Amino acid sequence: MALTARMVTIDCTDPVGLAKFWSEAAGYQIKWRHEDEFLILAPTDGGATNIGLQRVAGQRSGKNRVHIDWEADDRAAEVTRLVALGATLVAEHGTPGFAWSVLADPEGNEFCVSDAHG
Repeated sequence: MALTARMVTIDCTDPVGLAKFWSEAAGYQIKWRHEDEFLILAPTDGGATNIGLQRVAGQRSGKNRVHIDWEADDRAAEVTRLVALGATLVAEHGTPGFAWSVLADPEGNEFCVSDAHG
């Protein structure tokens, strides 16, 4: 039996508000919505992995145990664009031949943007 990842779900206090950020940030659109409690965002380019936004009580505390890694052709430009949309730059990291930026969405959920690495 094989598994296929179809969705990453992010716990948040305001799924509708966070949907606005992720729709702009990733080029996704709302595919399904259950009131203001749970939304599914799908890539507009037909990609396979959706993002779920699930309402939970309370703000996130501590480091994410799971996060999304995004890849960009121009990481610096993409980080600048994401910060303008409401993300926060948390840290910059690199190893020989590979670099990435850690950001947080408007609710503090961390994600990474790396250079394209084939």
